[in-house]
Amino acid sequence: MRKAVIAGNWKMHMTCAETRVFAATFRPLIADSPDDREVVIAPPFTSIPTLCRHLEGAGVKFAGQNVHWEDQGAYTGMISAPMLLEHGVSYAIVGHSEPRKYYSESDEQINLRARNAQRHGLIPILCVGESLDQRESNETERVIHRQIEQGLEDVDPTQVVVAYEPIWAIGTGKTCAAEEANRICGLIRGWVGNPGVTVQYGGSVNPATIDDLMAQSDIDGVLVGGASLDPVSFARIVNYGR
Repeated sequence: MRKAVIAGNWKMHMTCAETRVFAATFRPLIADSPDDREVVIAPPFTSIPTLCRHLEGAGVKFAGQNVHWEDQGAYTGMISAPMLLEHGVSYAIVGHSEPRKYYSESDEQINLRARNAQRHGLIPILCVGESLDQRESNETERVIHRQIEQGLEDVDPTQVVVAYEPIWAIGTGKTCAAEEANRICGLIRGWVGNPGVTVQYGGSVNPATIDDLMAQSDIDGVLVGGASLDPVSFARIVNYGR
């Protein structure tokens, strides 16, 4: 049975002081969460040690918001897999729509990131998704299939999570209909070639939509943005179905 992965991506939010406040509220709210799901938080790099310390023993895993394809070098502003591992990180997000858009990340670069993450024992969370123009041009399946093929080349499909994030639904308040998100997640599972792969949905996920999304047959978890910044809101998402 596929295990649900409920992940929060804090993006460029949360100082260390704010992280401590979040952890103090969040920890008791997930103390009795069901064990059929894994909770993951991707804080800013500067807040990783603080969050790890204050949620130690709470059953939460941690993710880097990105990871470089080299272990060290003259790459200003980047972070390596060994740097993440030093702080107990288990996952690394690669291919999120924002680095793709703002920093022109290519599928080749994303693939290198995923491969290097796996070499060090990190589980890559590969983000894929289409723009509004691509969806309206009926190119959704072609675009995502290409992102899967190129992003997962030479990547172990048994040690990866894929997050379907329609770009038009990220941070817009728009949510892809649960049935349509489920259909795309099912296609992604087939394209990955591993029936046991965890496929998440991401795109304005919130407490009002989580139960419907997690009731779908092919959605195994969510990658949450803004709603993960509020400990009460994110705890409700973690505790879906209760």
